[in-house]
Amino acid sequence: MSSELDLDQLSESERTALETYMAVTSQETSEAIPLLRRSQWNVQIAISKFFDGEGPDPLEEARSALHQTPPPQPTRRTQNLMTEDLTEQLSRVSRAARATDPAPRVDTQSGDQPVYRPPFILALLFTPFNLVYRLLCSSFRLFGTLFPFLPRLFNATANPALQGARRNTTGRRTLAPKDTAARFIREFEEEYGSHPIPFLENGYNMALEKAHRDLKFLLVVLLAPEHDDTNSWVRDTLLATEVLEFINDPQNNMLVWGGNVQDSEAYQVANSLRVTKFPFAAVVVHTPNVSSTAMSVVGRIAGITSSSEVVNKLRTVVTSNQEPIERLRSSRAEQQASRSLREEQDSAYERSLAIDRERARQRREAEAARQREEQEAVGRQAAEERQRRDLAQWKVWRAQSLSAEPGPDVKDAVRISVRLPSGERIMRKFSPNADMEELYAVVECYEVLQDSEQPKATEPEGFEHQYTFRLVSPMPRTVYPVEEGGSIGEKIGRGGNLLVEPIEEDEDEDGATDMSY
Repeated sequence: MSSELDLDQLSESERTALETYMAVTSQETSEAIPLLRRSQWNVQIAISKFFDGEGPDPLEEARSALHQTPPPQPTRRTQNLMTEDLTEQLSRVSRAARATDPAPRVDTQSGDQPVYRPPFILALLFTPFNLVYRLLCSSFRLFGTLFPFLPRLFNATANPALQGARRNTTGRRTLAPKDTAARFIREFEEEYGSHPIPFLENGYNMALEKAHRDLKFLLVVLLAPEHDDTNSWVRDTLLATEVLEFINDPQNNMLVWGGNVQDSEAYQVANSLRVTKFPFAAVVVHTPNVSSTAMSVVGRIAGITSSSEVVNKLRTVVTSNQEPIERLRSSRAEQQASRSLREEQDSAYERSLAIDRERARQRREAEAARQREEQEAVGRQAAEERQRRDLAQWKVWRAQSLSAEPGPDVKDAVRISVRLPSGERIMRKFSPNADMEELYAVVECYEVLQDSEQPKATEPEGFEHQYTFRLVSPMPRTVYPVEEGGSIGEKIGRGGNLLVEPIEEDEDEDGATDMSY
């Protein structure tokens, strides 16, 4: 009941933090909410407390000491010790909070942003003023070269607005952040030769994003070419062997971004980092103890420093901030492993589901094919049954419509003997003018003619009869196909002996019905 009440009272951000925390730790809600509250709803701190153990909280102890009821009749000595202890704890917490400064982001102008150009008429009208302005600027540069103290005096007395305006008169073309980084690397190599420093070829904001995403340290190097100590610092300190070895050591997880303060982006970065002395370098890293997305400046190197001092400062910064980064990296690795495991399980489930779907589809297709075959078999059987029934009806009808056999008084009657495949013989007289189909019908309806009690029948509707045999004369072999028609007298003569040959299906399909020699 208390868990439901707590969930109803949580804000949207607190619910999101609770879901993220429970997804990583799988802890019960009743235990997760108090731990998140003790961690000020910081998910990273709560996760660290869950895996590493929750130690004493100095701030919480100090607060509880403030609200704790003092024991009865405390002595002045005890009260002083409590006050001193509380003051020390609060100051320690305050120093820990001020140990890091947030790493600022800068607003850079896109390189493809269109440049405003005044109308031609206005440009023509202001051409004399533009020429006078350029002449005055050239004169001031000449005086600055002859009298070096004048630029310093101007920088000391001018207001910040004028100084910012002066930054835009360096003559350097404003480029996109990526192109500006590439120009800095090219100029650095032209000035100091080939070097193993892995400068990032992108803008400052992208470098921050990469350091946050990869959980690495970002070394920001800002150079002022007009500064007298820049060349010596770069050659003797930044490009020293021990500094390069420390930067390029994979165990230190170091990224390097450099900028020239004559460029707009690097100048904004210098102002945001409150740089007061050149050359300058700062170390920026993700600080999970501050917030889940915070990037903080954890180390500064300003002015002339030796290579050993730079290495010591970098090593101190890396060592002091390595533990929370490693914990966060381990947490991310566990999350990635669990995510990969879920993806593999989902993939395996999808493959199994696809196999089951394929098997079900094959079963459906096999069942449909079986049903189709059964229907076709039933249809063929019904068609064959109807064919037999129509053939029997046709035979009865055709037997009843045969012409009567000629009598003895017909002198030119044709006498024909037909031998059936069963060995029986049909002896019958035909009129010489009778069609050959009459002879075929007698042979087809022989069984019906033997039964004199057949009922009357009509020709079946839609039935087309085809003879499945042919009449052949053996000596010499002569075939009398029914398709050629003609009268019996013309084809056979006064008489003849014929044989019944069944017509095979393949022979019928090939059209081999005419086999006369």
